[in-house]
Amino acid sequence: MTIMLVSLILGAFAALYYYLTQNYKYWQKRGIPCPDGALPGIGHMLPAITLRTTFSEFLRKMYNNNKNCSMVGFYSFTKPSLIVIEPQLVKTVLQTNFASFNRNVFQVDPDLDPLVALNPFNLFDEKWQTARKRLTYAFSSMRLKILLESVKPVCVLFENYLNNKLSKTEKVEVELKDLFAKFTAQVVAGAGFGVDGYCFNEEKKNLSFQKIGEVVLEPSLRTKIATMLLFLVPSLNKIFKISFVPKHIDNFFRTLVAELMEQRRKDGKPRNDFLHLMTELEKQEGIKFDVELLTAQAFSFVVDGYETSSIVMSLVGYQLAVHQEIQEKLRKEVMSVFKKYNDEITYEGLKEMTYMDQVLNESQRIIPTAGFQSKICTEEFELRGSDGLVCRVQPSTEIQIPVHGLQHDPRYWNNPEVFDPERFNPENKQNIDRFVFLPFGEGPRICPGMRMALLQIKAGLATLLRKYSLELSPKTKLPLKMIPGVILASPEGGLWVKIRQL
Repeated sequence: MTIMLVSLILGAFAALYYYLTQNYKYWQKRGIPCPDGALPGIGHMLPAITLRTTFSEFLRKMYNNNKNCSMVGFYSFTKPSLIVIEPQLVKTVLQTNFASFNRNVFQVDPDLDPLVALNPFNLFDEKWQTARKRLTYAFSSMRLKILLESVKPVCVLFENYLNNKLSKTEKVEVELKDLFAKFTAQVVAGAGFGVDGYCFNEEKKNLSFQKIGEVVLEPSLRTKIATMLLFLVPSLNKIFKISFVPKHIDNFFRTLVAELMEQRRKDGKPRNDFLHLMTELEKQEGIKFDVELLTAQAFSFVVDGYETSSIVMSLVGYQLAVHQEIQEKLRKEVMSVFKKYNDEITYEGLKEMTYMDQVLNESQRIIPTAGFQSKICTEEFELRGSDGLVCRVQPSTEIQIPVHGLQHDPRYWNNPEVFDPERFNPENKQNIDRFVFLPFGEGPRICPGMRMALLQIKAGLATLLRKYSLELSPKTKLPLKMIPGVILASPEGGLWVKIRQL
């Protein structure tokens, strides 16, 4: 009896081991390089799931260890995943053969997280085309000028906020992400929904759009768990059922969008916000938009316009505080453009701030906001590397694009660890391969909100640099280390600077 029980237990363990490791010769059988050390059920993901490193850094290390290959395989838990290393293969995946790789990889349960499932980033096929059409309409040049009118009052609030902080002291110490999150959340409230976000109102800070954004996106224990389940192990979330967006936030945005859209349809008054543009588009198309899909699109304003933009701004602010000569050169450009346009922020003036574009690009290169992009194969396709490697990629295979690795590869960038905006001056920029610099992605799924993001980022930075200087605070922990367990770049301890009035 004992022998039989032991045999059953051993047999069960053997069966489990086989189940957990049955795919672990997948890449070797296909002649694709793959590192050793895959653990049963975990594959190569131990550093990421134990929060020893970010997934971006995990892929960057894999990239650096296999730099001489056009592609490399690894095991994401029990699934074979492929990292494309060669820029030409990145182009193939993102652009040339988009039809075979047209879906982003994240699988979201629409019953558990409907607003995230309907986010344009996660949609595909017809729903994606519809969402993209609406966002492209909203972010055309003509309509960006309309949305800028909602950004301008936020710049005034931002300046008044800093003036009040500095009214009784020579300089004030602030954490940049928190400071710029006030700005971007207020922009989201105004340009997205046409409401007051209360982000610069200390008395109403618990009602602010910034507070809402923090609940969903700040790197708390809850968001780390939700992120891991949503992005890395979606199969486990079928058991734990942790939503990325808390129910009260979901309900808040559904109610807000439904009420505002109904109001706009009735009064027909022109406004400088995204929802007004959607009512215009409704009239053009002669249909009433589905409120849930519209809420998800408006909510993408919060996810992208608030969080991503505030991270970009904080990282730029950090670089300017470290590199005083670059800060001064950029300030001269800002002052010159303001003088030309009668001390006003204008659409044309922001376009003329070309050195600011260089600084923004270099900041996003050296510390990418999202250090990787993930695609999924939808149609069988043969990838051919210049080194002779050939991989017939099967549907449902995950493709990882190691943005951080590409943007720090000395084969494409001289002294890649050095912050140098001159890489992106008009003469040098034309020599940069589009597919080794991917701050907003590339191809048909390039970020549709890119132009709106750059508009508000440049307006906010111009407002700051025009009247204030930044210097690094000793509270910033150097060298910077990113918090594991979150998708977007979040430096441990924050980015602290001292701001003084000029």
